[in-house]
Amino acid sequence: MIYKNSLDGISSEMLNGFFVDWPNPPNPQTHLKLLKNSSKVIIAIEENSNKVVGFVTAISDGVLSAYIPFLEVLPEYKNKGIGKELVKQMLKELDDIYMVDLCCDDDLVPYYEKFGMIKSNGMLVRNYEMQSGNSNK
Repeated sequence: MIYKNSLDGISSEMLNGFFVDWPNPPNPQTHLKLLKNSSKVIIAIEENSNKVVGFVTAISDGVLSAYIPFLEVLPEYKNKGIGKELVKQMLKELDDIYMVDLCCDDDLVPYYEKFGMIKSNGMLVRNYEMQSGNSNK
């Protein structure tokens, strides 16, 4: 597995199969746009096929705060340590930031606790009409 912190050589054609179980997932072009617009990104690429099999993103002010909105690994590549390596590398990228936050479902709390993260309360808004990332604006 190759891990990169840049999108050099990454095209939307390499971003299929993500956002499993989303009722209205972003298409690969929108997926590439969200990666490009992120402050930091780590991509996992299978060496033999040059296929993107996982990614993690962060949005940051570059001074005190960062938020990790996405960690995704293709279903057939889960439980192989790829997500763990993606998070580890992202936290290393953000080690000069005061606060690194993320929101997750309760069943994922133990996963993130293994990285030294602590459970906290959060508030959020979800506009499901915009889940695909395609807007008519």
